[in-house]
Amino acid sequence: MTDNQVGVGAADTAAPLVSPVPAIELHGVVKEYRVHGELVQAVKGVTLAIAEGEFFSLLGPSGCGKTTTMRMIAGFEDPTRGTVSLHGGDVTGVPADKRDVNMVFQSYALFPHMNVWENVAFGLRRRKTPEAEIKRRVGEMLAIVDLTGRERRRPRELSGGQQQRVALARALVNRPRALLLDEPLGALDLKLRQAMQTELKRIQREVGITFVYVTHDQSEALTMSDRIAVMNNGEVEQLAGPREIYERPATAFVAGFIGTSNLLTGTVDRVDDGCAVLALGDGGRVLVAGSAHAAGDTLQVTVRPEKITISAERPSGRVSAARGTVEDVSYLGTYTSYAVRLPEGTEVTVFQQNAFDSSTTAEPGDSVWLSWQPHHSFAIGS
Repeated sequence: MTDNQVGVGAADTAAPLVSPVPAIELHGVVKEYRVHGELVQAVKGVTLAIAEGEFFSLLGPSGCGKTTTMRMIAGFEDPTRGTVSLHGGDVTGVPADKRDVNMVFQSYALFPHMNVWENVAFGLRRRKTPEAEIKRRVGEMLAIVDLTGRERRRPRELSGGQQQRVALARALVNRPRALLLDEPLGALDLKLRQAMQTELKRIQREVGITFVYVTHDQSEALTMSDRIAVMNNGEVEQLAGPREIYERPATAFVAGFIGTSNLLTGTVDRVDDGCAVLALGDGGRVLVAGSAHAAGDTLQVTVRPEKITISAERPSGRVSAARGTVEDVSYLGTYTSYAVRLPEGTEVTVFQQNAFDSSTTAEPGDSVWLSWQPHHSFAIGS
């Protein structure tokens, strides 16, 4: 899967455990710092609820406030204003070691002088858990993370993915009510990171506890999450399931950050049979199905590159259509990416699958028509 082609995970159809009390709640949480005498708001009034047993992701670019938000859930940071609740109890101001959550970091933080078994058993031994119970629980957890038989290995003798699974086992063996993961796959190479996404979701389903996952990687969030909070500049711009966020982004930022999206701006010329019609130059038009907008309204419309068809002839039928000139063609294996410039200057990206029977080809300089179905146009903010 490429950075531009994102998959929507099966998590949309897998509901978390239903509980009347959320596992985690934030109410109007604000975090302020003073930097060189200037007051900076890292988190700006975030309110959200995470269900028991949910795989929930905080997604956004560096500096958007996602890690600060997680650190306030963990108890490593105190909110300037607002409250943090865990399983119905207000824990604002409660120290991290008194909260029934564990955290896994990108660095793993394994003890290099201990073997796998000793690393996983460490927390249980500090709690003076009976040895028979330690043996049973560590054995069960190593089986869940697929490390049975590697108990005597030291961290340096393990691959990056195996080290990650040891860190997970060490956090989960203490049976926390929630597990917080801060960019845990960031140090892995692409193939291993993709494999670990599947592993993480499997482990989460097997143990059944709440996972809160911080990442800047939209592919990770879409693949694993039940729901995603997309953060920007300290605020949550959209909170929804992966499919909803990908197909119906709430803001221009979400549309651009999640995968690749084309943004077209225009004025509604008329409403025709339930579709708003935006006129484009050179005889083109954009149809927006189900739009409640009226003639004269200015709309910003997003359409995903894989929804667009490219052809030499003007398309027929009730579709959006735009004429443009091919500026760049990139062959990317499973698909070809076309950059097409419209008469008004907007550049549109098109992804065409490289099917064995595909007859669509275009070269830089070619004049082409782009078309897509009305329900693939989505008006931002509608």
